[in-house]
Amino acid sequence: MSTNWPQGYGRRILACVDSTNAEAARIASGLSGPEWILAHEQTAARGRRGRAWTNPKGNFAATLVMHPKDKPQITALRSFVASLALYEALVAATGRAGIFSLKWPNDVLLNGGKLAGILLESAGQGAEISFLSIGIGVNLTQAPDAAEVEPGALRPVSLLSETGAHVAPEDLLDLLAPAYARLETQFTTYGFEPVRKAWLARAAKLGEVITARITGDEITGRFETVDAAGNLVLSTGATRVAIPAADVFF
Repeated sequence: MSTNWPQGYGRRILACVDSTNAEAARIASGLSGPEWILAHEQTAARGRRGRAWTNPKGNFAATLVMHPKDKPQITALRSFVASLALYEALVAATGRAGIFSLKWPNDVLLNGGKLAGILLESAGQGAEISFLSIGIGVNLTQAPDAAEVEPGALRPVSLLSETGAHVAPEDLLDLLAPAYARLETQFTTYGFEPVRKAWLARAAKLGEVITARITGDEITGRFETVDAAGNLVLSTGATRVAIPAADVFF
């Protein structure tokens, strides 16, 4: 374990599990503080909207499980905290910043291809959240075949194929955990605005025309900003549209 491991955060390494988010749900009630779960292999990994997530050995699969005290809409903004922390960890691991960017709402890109995805899941009733799981998958050594992703989606890439960098999952975790802890403290102390500004400074296609696909509909417009609620804001010419959830296509 890194000497920079953040105080108060647990660390659990598993050889194999169905999914780290599923494991987080199983152990959440017994935890006294936030805990990282890393698995070297997952047998039932998931992405957004229930999609399968390919996770061969050598790639990164981890979940941070925690007990936030915020309202659900504030808790959800931690997807930006996590993606920003992952960006910082990848820059630290490779020594290269210009090749990475962030795609709304929760992907990290490398040379314009999809390198990593983030999945937030929570449990609770009403405004009470019993736990939050932040699942993170990174193609360190292998990326899915382009035929495995939906039409129009970005090409999958791996860190190894694009940069030649060999980064072990546990080494990436040792960079990610302190980066997340620092940004989490910033988020809980100063709110979303500093995270939002830092995220936008690294955003892919900011100011360009993109398409947001919502169930049964598509909205195309200029990517203007991300607002204080984390919504994607598109300018369609006559109007500005704030979109809380969608799949984005370039």
